[in-house]
Amino acid sequence: MSFVKTKIALSVLQWALGVVILIEAVLFVMPSAAHEFARTHMPGFIRLVLGWGEIVGCILLLIPRTAVRGAWQLVAVFIMAIMIHLLHGFYNVGNLVIYAAAAFAIAWGK
Repeated sequence: MSFVKTKIALSVLQWALGVVILIEAVLFVMPSAAHEFARTHMPGFIRLVLGWGEIVGCILLLIPRTAVRGAWQLVAVFIMAIMIHLLHGFYNVGNLVIYAAAAFAIAWGK
């Protein structure tokens, strides 16, 4: 694949990941999500730390000069979320793995 095609593909991935995760993260930090999260028996601050970490990472990802920093921040947040899920016995982490891989590809390729 040529260099130009690779850059275009990474830009499309960057914007798709940034917009999708930003929407999901905003919904995750809304007070209405607290009731659903309470069923996990984890402290509420974990929801806020992960949600706001995703929001900040997405904003940085969507700004061209800070895209790499935002991608690395999202990788860190997703890995932390995967670890929390696995440690609490929630093994449905497929989406988080895909999001982490996409953020890693953006961070490494930009």
